[in-house]
Amino acid sequence: MPERVSPVRYRARVEYDGTEFTGFQANPGKRTVQGVLEDALARLGDGERRRVDGAGRTDAGVHATGQVIAFTYGGRLSAEALESALAAILPRDLAVRDLREVPEAFNPRYAARYREYRYTVWNGPHSPLRERTALGVRDPLDTVAMARAGSAFIGRHDFRAFGAAGRSTVRTVSAVRVRRSGRYVTIDVRADSFLRGQVRRMVGLLLEVGLGKSDIDQVRAALADPGSARKGAAAPAKGLCLRHVAIGRRRNKQDGEHEER
Repeated sequence: MPERVSPVRYRARVEYDGTEFTGFQANPGKRTVQGVLEDALARLGDGERRRVDGAGRTDAGVHATGQVIAFTYGGRLSAEALESALAAILPRDLAVRDLREVPEAFNPRYAARYREYRYTVWNGPHSPLRERTALGVRDPLDTVAMARAGSAFIGRHDFRAFGAAGRSTVRTVSAVRVRRSGRYVTIDVRADSFLRGQVRRMVGLLLEVGLGKSDIDQVRAALADPGSARKGAAAPAKGLCLRHVAIGRRRNKQDGEHEER
């Protein structure tokens, strides 16, 4: 009998165009990032399907350039060969990079110190290519007012009015940056973890501010009285991208129980 290979734990950075995915998390009968990765790794390994863990469970249509995953691999390929093999068989809208060995217990969901998302707006005339990964907004946006309102989110708050409730709706937002570069407007949000839908609802309110339909007082009111759930719409998923996950000391599991999807 051939010698049995001991499984190895790896982490990697993953980039994907979320347009044709129904989210990161595996969902029977649906095309998901986790599902496609698990299928590919089973083909390249010993045939056994093993779970792929992600740092954030992005929702349908949400993209990533800095998603971090971890998985246990039971095949015979080296890390370098496995990364090359994945590049050869994964679909065009999904890529794995920077593969490296980690301790057996490593899980990026709990090892993440913070996550950073970017929401991109194309503030100009209709542009089919640009608006594949950005929200098209025709009316001019007041980015100065948006930046001022975004600063109200910074700190530790109860974000129940901006995301799905769980065991805890308190999160710490460490940065909100609103910038304009030509016709592009970007909104970067960094936090320890996020409620489901939190970033897109935050962006939805900031866009209202940029269009003169709301102001910083509305942000403060929603944070001060989270029990009166905000009725504003979440910004569409296509403009959202998970840009960076900072890996550090192991986090408390409860803090990361719910992640932006």
